Amino acid sequence: MDRIDTMRVFARVVERRSFIRAAEDLALPASTVTDAVKALEARLKVRLLHRTTRQVRATLDGEAYYRRCLTILEEIEEAENAFSDTRPRGMLRVDVQGAQARRLIIPALPRFFAEYPDITLSLSETDRFIDLVGEGVDCALRTGTPKDSDLIARRIALLPETTIASPDYLDRFGTPERWDGLDGHRMVGFHSSATGGVLPLEFMVRDTRRTVMLPSLLTVNGADTYKEAAIQGLGLIQVPRYAVARELAAGTLVECLPDTPPAASPVHVLYPRNRQLSPRVRVFIDWVAKQYAGHA
Repeated sequence: MDRIDTMRVFARVVERRSFIRAAEDLALPASTVTDAVKALEARLKVRLLHRTTRQVRATLDGEAYYRRCLTILEEIEEAENAFSDTRPRGMLRVDVQGAQARRLIIPALPRFFAEYPDITLSLSETDRFIDLVGEGVDCALRTGTPKDSDLIARRIALLPETTIASPDYLDRFGTPERWDGLDGHRMVGFHSSATGGVLPLEFMVRDTRRTVMLPSLLTVNGADTYKEAAIQGLGLIQVPRYAVARELAAGTLVECLPDTPPAASPVHVLYPRNRQLSPRVRVFIDWVAKQYAGHA
């Protein structure tokens, strides 16, 4: 293994905090990865990694060497890409919230693979904060305003939201006419992992955000369950319009208070700040931005 390949191996071990996971990412035997790092430490005459039974982490010298490796590897990749007309290739790891994956990404993937046949995609579904580098994820799509972090956040869309209820609910409780006239109505509560509490209903009134908390018989924390509860007539809910487009078209859900909708939800692509985007990540971000633009 030459020095450049050894740098790639070492950088992956630092990022994944595991020899085994780094070996899986690089399609190498675990023994090859371990031997490469040992040989590197012997050549440099410095300890680069702290090893425990649970985790591997860089020493201070290892962290400094890792950052130098990133700079060198990025310059090599940039130089090779400048003089190569090869198509983006390799494994791409993306994390996205489940409803968006099913409604916005999966239906369009045949076109993506037709355009980039040498890319393979590993798509995970979560809505929690993830350590992109530590978990080996290239980029993540998240709804809402990102918290301050070491990640770059590129906004790719503003997704319209809507207030909806089932015809059965509206027959029993009446169709609301004003956002501030919801006495006697109820909502399905949605428990937010971000705030730790139940979200109120939100309305944009002449560019001002207003909130209303209604009684609820049911509180949930899953998007599909939230929508199904509304279909069963258990209360008003607020969701992105794309998530209920079929139900609105079929009449199983009805839009309410269209003149004072909730604020549109921003969607961001998050990726590590300390590294240059690989060609496969760059083309995916550009592609997914176009997909979301069609629903914005």
